[in-house]
Amino acid sequence: MRQVALVTGSRRGIGFGVARSLAAEGYDVVVNGTGGKEEIRERLGELDSLGAAVLYCRADVASAADRARMLEETYTRFGGLNLLVNNAGVAPSVRADILDATEESYDRVMGINLKGPYFLTQAVARRMVEERARGSTERFAIVNVSSISSRVASVNRGEYCLSKAGVSMATKLWATRLAALGIPVYEVQPGIIKTDMTAGVTAKYDALIAGGLIPQNRWGLPEDVGKAVAMLARGDLGYSTGQVILVDGGQLLERL
Repeated sequence: MRQVALVTGSRRGIGFGVARSLAAEGYDVVVNGTGGKEEIRERLGELDSLGAAVLYCRADVASAADRARMLEETYTRFGGLNLLVNNAGVAPSVRADILDATEESYDRVMGINLKGPYFLTQAVARRMVEERARGSTERFAIVNVSSISSRVASVNRGEYCLSKAGVSMATKLWATRLAALGIPVYEVQPGIIKTDMTAGVTAKYDALIAGGLIPQNRWGLPEDVGKAVAMLARGDLGYSTGQVILVDGGQLLERL
């Protein structure tokens, strides 16, 4: 029986890179986003060409009703879920100094980046726990895609950094709670990845990379993150949970 993965925020960018890597690994994939299906029909076809059965769920992870509906659609279509990848996330609409940041921006970023995945994980974990209680030996896992911003301060997007730091703690909490049930929880922390989210600061990071910011001397790509998630999905780190995988080209290496 084929494994099933739900990847939130997977219409494009890192999320689609993850979905593509999982499809290549033999997973059926639930693609999620807040836009229409027609706009990404070609991308869904790409996943289909890799042999994956694909379901598109239009849902906002910040909405409890949307999360419930997305899981209902997933379980109805596939009968189960082996892997949850919490990837959906947004940057502040306006990069404002923390002296000027608004509560509206804070609430929006926290709702999507932290509250949404926290309670989506709760719902999925409950189902996985129930299946374990019924004797299921299926491989289950949860992967949170956070950011090196969980460790590195950016004072013009403080709410984003806080949300990703919260995801890091959530990873530890869920890993601790689910470990004895054979449900590992991991975290992937991307560095500077070439996506729509970073398109507006391309020139800035081109200059920083040229100046030696990243030891591997290039932008990261969505497929770099996808390969890391695929490794975790395969169970390659079987005797590990709560592990943080940096996909940052060595950016956070301590150097002189």
